[in-house]
Amino acid sequence: MPKVLLAEDDQTMVTLLKTLLKMEGYQVSALDGDADIVQSVLYEKPDVVLMDVHLFHTNGIEALTKLRATPGGENVRVLMTSGLDFRDMCLARGANAFIQKPFMPDDLLNELKRVLE
Repeated sequence: MPKVLLAEDDQTMVTLLKTLLKMEGYQVSALDGDADIVQSVLYEKPDVVLMDVHLFHTNGIEALTKLRATPGGENVRVLMTSGLDFRDMCLARGANAFIQKPFMPDDLLNELKRVLE
């Protein structure tokens, strides 16, 4: 059962994602809004991180850049999300994929499967 770590500050979105992903057989955990993303990812060792670009206390693109520069973080699969089209920037910084909000559940699930292959 693949493990997904959510780095998302919208609690409604976290609840919806947890419900959807658990129904699809994923093991899901979500970061606390104040969590150190890089340290949490290295500790949790998820199969994939689903990370929003705009987070409470940090920018997801900056967190992705730090993760990629940290030993052990260079190979973590990361699927970035945003309501704005940051696809090129996210991919340039090392994201495995990007999906723009609002997205359909099937589109997210297909992108997750692709990232996990």
